[in-house]
Amino acid sequence: MLFSPAADRNKQPILEALQQVLPARGTALEIASGTGQHVAWFAQHLSAWQWQPTDTYADALDSIAERVAEANLRNVRPPVLLDVLASPWLSPSTQFDAIYCANMLHISPWATCAALMQGSAQHLAAGGVLMTYGPYLEDEVATTQGNLDFDQKLRAENPAWGIRRREDVEAQAREAGLALARRIAMPANNLLLFWQRAQG
Repeated sequence: MLFSPAADRNKQPILEALQQVLPARGTALEIASGTGQHVAWFAQHLSAWQWQPTDTYADALDSIAERVAEANLRNVRPPVLLDVLASPWLSPSTQFDAIYCANMLHISPWATCAALMQGSAQHLAAGGVLMTYGPYLEDEVATTQGNLDFDQKLRAENPAWGIRRREDVEAQAREAGLALARRIAMPANNLLLFWQRAQG
């Protein structure tokens, strides 16, 4: 199975935040599930939720399925291929109470941000929430040296990558009809952001 040390470190702090914010039950779509560590951990501890993992890479799906099977999880659907830049993502009638996406925006082209917001707006049920996790730059918050170094490393690896300004992400969300509803500071200079349909 694929394994991410970072996902192993942050899965519990993220879970604790989700437990505070999410309702007791619902259906959730995970974008860019990667190793499957997050969806497996969340499904174990949010057992009244049904989870749909996805990834844009076919080799990741095998790892996700193996991890889910190893944990004997009954509330995780088989993983499916999903490219956020493709439209539509799924059947237009498919709705979720929550959509979760971790550590994607800074290691993919900027176009994926608009695609994530637009696709989420299409597939969120009434009252649903998009949750994005990862590092962000913020105009009103001093940037840590660690994040600056990480941003430079990302851009050196791929000029299309880089830590995104939260305000730029908000602008893309607004165009899709989503608004920032909650900001939770997380360990290692990360943020967990909750996006809901803008009122009016």
